[in-house]
Order: sequence, then C-alpha cells, then structure tokens
Amino acid sequence: MKQTLLKKIENKQITVGVIGLGYVGLPLAVEKAKTGFKTIGFDIQSQKVDMVNLGDNYIGDVVDNDLKDLVKSGMLSATTDFSFVKDVDFIAICVPTPLDDHQQPDISYVRASTEEVAKYLKRETMVVLESTTYPGTTEELIKPILEEGSGLKCGVDFYLGFSPERVDPGNLIYKTKNTPKVVGAIGEDATEVIAAMYSAVLEGEVFTVSSPAIAEMEKILENTYRNINIGLVNELAMLCNKMNINFWEVIEAAKSKPYGFQAFYPGPGLGGHCIPLDPYYLSWKAREYGFHTSMIESSMMINDRMPEYCVERASEILNRDKKALNGSKILMLGVAYKQDIDDYRESPALKVIDILKNAGALVDFYDPFIIEYKYQGQKFCGLESTDAEMLKGYDLVVITTAHTNVDYDFIATNSKWIFDTKNATKNVKNRERIILL
Repeated sequence: MKQTLLKKIENKQITVGVIGLGYVGLPLAVEKAKTGFKTIGFDIQSQKVDMVNLGDNYIGDVVDNDLKDLVKSGMLSATTDFSFVKDVDFIAICVPTPLDDHQQPDISYVRASTEEVAKYLKRETMVVLESTTYPGTTEELIKPILEEGSGLKCGVDFYLGFSPERVDPGNLIYKTKNTPKVVGAIGEDATEVIAAMYSAVLEGEVFTVSSPAIAEMEKILENTYRNINIGLVNELAMLCNKMNINFWEVIEAAKSKPYGFQAFYPGPGLGGHCIPLDPYYLSWKAREYGFHTSMIESSMMINDRMPEYCVERASEILNRDKKALNGSKILMLGVAYKQDIDDYRESPALKVIDILKNAGALVDFYDPFIIEYKYQGQKFCGLESTDAEMLKGYDLVVITTAHTNVDYDFIATNSKWIFDTKNATKNVKNRERIILL
C-alpha cells in the first residue's frame, strides 16, 4: 500500500476529498486542486456546496479567480453526498470542534463525519483529521469508528493521521500554501505517505512527529502559549491603568530587546476558533489524569473577564460627562475578531455589545467587513457607513477591532469620547478624548 500510494502521489493520481468547506477546508481544497490533484469538497450546508460549484467564493483567503478556474476546469467540485468517499484516495476532515454549553469539547461533528466516512471507506485510502481537538482523539475515537464501520484495519488497509490546521485568516504573509505543516500518523509508513501528500501540495516544510497524539498536543501548545501570554498582558494592562501607565508604550519599549521577548497585546478578550477554545480542550483532557492546569486556567479566567472589564471602563468614561451607562448611545467600531477580516467567530466584541445592552446602553456597530452578524440565535445589522453628524450623536465610541481601512483621525475629530481597546488610534495626534485600554 505504501509504494502504491507514493507512486500515485508522484503521478498526481490521488483524488482528494475535503470534509468541511469553511475557513480551513475550502483553502485546503483549492490548494490541493491547484497542484493538480482532482478534489471533491463536502459540506452539509447546501448553500456552500452550491456556491463552490458555481465558482462563487465566500472565504477571504481564497482568490476568487482561482476558485472559478478550478471549478471550470473540473479540478474542484463539491457535494452534500457522503458517498463521494468511495471515489477518493485522501480524506481531510476539517469540521468544527466547538465547546458545548458547559465549556467541554463538542466532538459531535468529528464523530458524525467519521461514522459517515467509515460507511464508504475503501482500501488504500489516507484519512487525516485537521480539526483541532484534545490529544488522543485520532487513536481513541476515530480509529475504532473507521475500523468497525468499514471492516478495514488501520495500517494494513488504510492510513490514519492527524495534521493540525494552522490557518491564520487575514495573514498577508502566511497562507495555507506556505505555512509549515505538522503530521503525526499511526505507524511509520502512514506518516511517510501522508507527509508526502502534503509535501506534494504545500510550499511550507512538512514536519513529522511520531504519533497523532503529539501532533494533537502540538496544536494545543501553540494556542495555549498565546492564550497564556495574552492573559499576562491583559492582567498587566489592568494594573497599568490603575498606575496611570501607558501599557502600549511599555510593550513597544520591551520589543526593542532583540531576544527573550515576544510582543503580545491586550484587548477586549479572545476571538477566533482556536485561541479561546483550545485551552479548554487541554484542561478537560487533563482532568482525566487527575491533573489541574492551574496556570492555563488562570489565564483563561483573565481573558474571559475582559469583555466585562471593558464595559466597566466604558462606564467610567461616560461618568466623566455625568452619564450613566443606562441610556447612553454607544458605537462599537469593529466586530470581527481580528483586523481586516470578515470572521466574527468567538469575537469578544459581541460579548461586549451584549453586556452593554443588558446594562441598558443603546448600542450600534460599524464594521467595514461585516454588515450583519448572528449571536445567540439572533441577527444584528450594522451601520453601512459613518459620517461626522452620526459620530457626534454617540456618547462613546468603543474600538474593538483595529481595521486598517478606518480613518481614525476622522473618528477622533468627530467623537465625544473614544475608548480604544486595540491601540488603533496610536497615530492620532489629538488624544484629549481618547482613552486606551
């Protein structure tokens, strides 16, 4: 099987299947197809499937013309029918792994996808999980389901591995194509073949590890490292506010050291699908071993509190004009979880808005990348633009996303007060009415 698959990879005879056509799956499917591998994408949302088959792009990191050309040439197609699995040689599972209402891992999408794959899995197929999850998922959950559902044996009839997605939406330098890839599979042959498949597609280094569990833990480490460091700077930002010290200037000074320091920045909380969620996966798994991740949990508590802290600071600013939070008009500037993207998954701005509204504030939002968003089952529509008169009508403008296509001088000139949680106004000279986090 090893030699057969390596030969098929070399000759571009592998047909690729990508399960989940979201922020991870669609860019991966496009890169596979661009390299010369016929690719079939799967998603349960028929709207996404229809858009792909029409060549209509909905992911910012995918080039519109790339998608159109690949669909037109027949190299990329999409389906809602799981039986496509029988026609592919490589399967990447890129489905969501959210937290449930109790902040515990919800692996129902991974489980359901794996059960469907097992029904159609054929010999000499590579299966790779890319969804972020807790260490042990590939070997303890996916492997038994695939073996029992297909009657095939892992390592003999098919190869199974884990390769964590490292997509950073909006990153202008690192995309799916050139971001280094980590691969951990069950058995040396599986590791070699799956790594060869990624090497045939990607420009970035493919780094192999000895097991799926190591690759799973590696992904958790990446984002837990960021979570902890962001928790540190958020806590120091709160302290520096009490000490009347500009913490943003502190960070810039610390960055001048050429070694031993990496800059992290405070903000209204954590957003995106990885950094806010991954530490919970590790903490949950650690309890199975009677281990409490005290440092990790402390940083999570700090970061989770930031939306409430930002509302407290907003209330203090309004008090300068003898205004209560209840009844004040507030404009939220930016609801995306990071700058210059249209992704609002887990965005702390949504939590800030919710807390403000519950306190009686009258809240609108403007985001040049997002016209509307859904939160807790409701849809909220934003302003289509801002003008001077409109800005002057708000008691406070809260900047929660530092989009680079916003004229912050204009915002500062026409706003009563600005609470800047992202230091987006760092180049604005008139700072009398600007308060930094």
